[in-house]
Amino acid sequence: MAATKSFFGTIWRNKFKFLFVYFLVFLITYLVLVAIDFVPEPKEESEMETSALAQNEVTTIAEEEILPTAEIVSEVVVEPVLPNKIYIKRLDKTIEVLNPASRTIADLDEALLSGVVRHPDSAHLAQQGNVFILGHSSYLPNVFNDSFQAFNGIQNLEWGDTIEVTSGEQVYVYRVEKVFKAQAQDLTVPIAVEEKMLTLATCNSFGSVDDRYIVEARQIEVREA
Repeated sequence: MAATKSFFGTIWRNKFKFLFVYFLVFLITYLVLVAIDFVPEPKEESEMETSALAQNEVTTIAEEEILPTAEIVSEVVVEPVLPNKIYIKRLDKTIEVLNPASRTIADLDEALLSGVVRHPDSAHLAQQGNVFILGHSSYLPNVFNDSFQAFNGIQNLEWGDTIEVTSGEQVYVYRVEKVFKAQAQDLTVPIAVEEKMLTLATCNSFGSVDDRYIVEARQIEVREA
């Protein structure tokens, strides 16, 4: 016990020498460790930024991979290809085609006074579906408006006859498949078909119940006008 007190007493009396020796030993030990590259060095700022950037890129790629295709691909809007005129070779007749936006009977009947009319609910020429066009027919000897006889004679078309529908610089050629007569109240014209079709129909009025001649044709060619 006395020896222990004597030891600590000696240290206390020489505390400044002890602290100097301790600091010197610590410094020498640290320098040796640095010399042998044992002490870890902190990352430089550029390395930390590069690491963070790499992590952000991986996150971005991962987020893009799980996005639905519809969200990263913009939708392409296709303008409808509307008919301007019809040429029926067997009848040697060219007819103007109107494309009213309104589907009311009054507006459609008004358009029929200037030519034949593509029904606004039907397909356009470059679209899969049925292009439905109606026109007047009359066999009176004298009419004051040629549009009243626009579709005269379509009931005489036969399988294989061609109908050319022009839109701008393109001509869409259809081959007649079927010709028949139907009552207006019984007539149903399918619009959403799986092929590119054309249907012509005679029409005294959009609101009439008169019998109508119907021509069904299938698209077989598209060429420059």
